[in-house]
Amino acid sequence: MKNNNPQGRILIGGMLLIFGALALLDNLNLFNVREVFHFWPMVFIFVGALKISKSDTTAGYIIGCGFVGLGALLILHHMGIIYFRMRDWWPVFMIFAGLMVIFKGKIGDQEKLINNGTNQDAICNIVAVMSGNKLQNSSQEFRGGEINCIMGGVELDLRAASIQSEATLNVFAMWGGIVLKIPNDWTVVSHGSPILGGFDDKTVPPMLNAKKLYIKGYAVMGGVEIIN
Repeated sequence: MKNNNPQGRILIGGMLLIFGALALLDNLNLFNVREVFHFWPMVFIFVGALKISKSDTTAGYIIGCGFVGLGALLILHHMGIIYFRMRDWWPVFMIFAGLMVIFKGKIGDQEKLINNGTNQDAICNIVAVMSGNKLQNSSQEFRGGEINCIMGGVELDLRAASIQSEATLNVFAMWGGIVLKIPNDWTVVSHGSPILGGFDDKTVPPMLNAKKLYIKGYAVMGGVEIIN
């Protein structure tokens, strides 16, 4: 698998540098790292911003905005500006799940309009939130799509599918896993960025690189596995 993602390396390297610098300043008694802990929900805002920047679907934007909103609420709570208890806000998760179900149907309608009479499976958009999806796609004009997996699992079998030249899959796995099964004549080109997670390509590269599958996105405390 080819992995050419300088932005991902810069991002992860920058995070390591920041944490290392803070730890050094704390050990030298020049700065109290505990002051930073009040802003730990910035992690959710960071993840949400990453998701929004790489998403092409309504579901992806909803997920990204959800993380940003959660992070902002937690920061305001720790700063004493607002006060709330998570047990009072659990219905928000049900509202979020309802929005995902509603917009999942909308996305399907948009795909039919885009394909304009062609195979409607050419573009796949999959969402798994605290659940699992095991799907097959046999489109002979596969063009990619987007997979969002949060605290769940997705298995997409593409071994019966085909692409004309190139296809792009944008993946996002957080506290979950994505498994992609692809044909033997596809070449995987990874632009994915693991953050406390991993991208694992177990495919055998074909002799010819006529068909390429580009993998983009993030694995945050989760994993993406590609096999053929």
